[in-house]
Amino acid sequence: MESLPLWAQAGLVAVLLLLSGFFSISETAMMALNRHRLKHLAQKGVVGAKNTQGLLARTEDLLGAVLIGNNLINTLIPVLTTSLAVHTFGSKNVVLTVTTGIVAFLIIVFAEITPKIVGATYPEKIALPASFILAPLMRVMRPIIWFVNLFATTILRVLRINLRNANNARLSTEELRSIVLESSGSFLPTKHRSILLNLFELENITVDDVMVPRPRIEAIDLTASLDQILRQLETCYHNKIVVYEHDIDRVLGVLHVRKTLAALHHHEELDRETLRELLAEPYFVPSGTPVFQQLQFFQENRQRIGLIVNEYGEVQGLVTPEDIIEELIGEFTTSIPRSADARAGWNADGECIVAGAMPLRELNRWLNITLPVDGPKTLNGLILERLEEIPEGDVAMQIGDCRLEVMQIDNQAIKTVKLFKPLAPKVRG
Repeated sequence: MESLPLWAQAGLVAVLLLLSGFFSISETAMMALNRHRLKHLAQKGVVGAKNTQGLLARTEDLLGAVLIGNNLINTLIPVLTTSLAVHTFGSKNVVLTVTTGIVAFLIIVFAEITPKIVGATYPEKIALPASFILAPLMRVMRPIIWFVNLFATTILRVLRINLRNANNARLSTEELRSIVLESSGSFLPTKHRSILLNLFELENITVDDVMVPRPRIEAIDLTASLDQILRQLETCYHNKIVVYEHDIDRVLGVLHVRKTLAALHHHEELDRETLRELLAEPYFVPSGTPVFQQLQFFQENRQRIGLIVNEYGEVQGLVTPEDIIEELIGEFTTSIPRSADARAGWNADGECIVAGAMPLRELNRWLNITLPVDGPKTLNGLILERLEEIPEGDVAMQIGDCRLEVMQIDNQAIKTVKLFKPLAPKVRG
């Protein structure tokens, strides 16, 4: 060292600081890489992605090479700087103390903190190019790495730490949900994020949450007059309609409206026997069936309508594949007729009149509100649960951030309700 000129010695210290910074930035970038993102880049053929994957598949060797190199360099730097200081200023205690402080400062700032912050901020941009340097370095240092890891793995075995189980850890549903919630709009479009969040919610809901309630099922009573049946078929809002006899709990089958009207054109008059012959077998779904499971049943059984029944065989509602899909992507059909006011949503005064039998999940999705859905399934049921009695007149109340007013009661049930649009929270400056 003494034979080297002063500028060469200072330059050597600077180079060692850069090398130490390289090892620090590479270590942090490699560990901060998103493995799923890296797998995607490797499949796309991005330069360095597969090489980086190979290094991360041998984490022990990678960390061994990085840490051995970093610590050897950080050991050499104080030796060189101390020798340089003693040669220049003498071997006084003050010189040694000041030199030690300066070296510690340089290592912490330029070889540790700064590189690691940069590596954590831009892991992908740094780790992929760095892999081309680290890969051959690991091959050269293989004997040293093996020797050091021999002691490290022995200690881990004594502590009963299983590295394989740690590497095979999988994200839970809640962790995936948190990732989607925290994703920015530029990374994941708002609509896509909404669909993914709804997909996670489907695991916790049943067909009872998405069904059309019993009072809103459009159906034909085969005991009604033939003129009334024909008129109902001609004005029917659905392509398939449930047919029952006397009571909806006595379902006879499902009628394909278009095929029925086409068949009736070939007959001069309508009769009940013809309708019975055109009926398809009804498809019943037990109450409480998970939505995911029911969607699979629809696919396997090639059904489009399922009648939900309770343990006593009583019809509770009706569900279709479209009802389940709407839970994912939002409303896209017009299968449920609404009034003119309902189609318009909130009016200029921030009010909306809806039917009491409207399902809460549909109402929340349609008006972008947050009424609780963990109890009753309809707005009527939610209001009665909160009041704990059937109101005798107009009643106003607040549920969450939504104010509502009961407008009409019929047959011990709330028929119409006026909702008031929740006020947007004030932003404090």
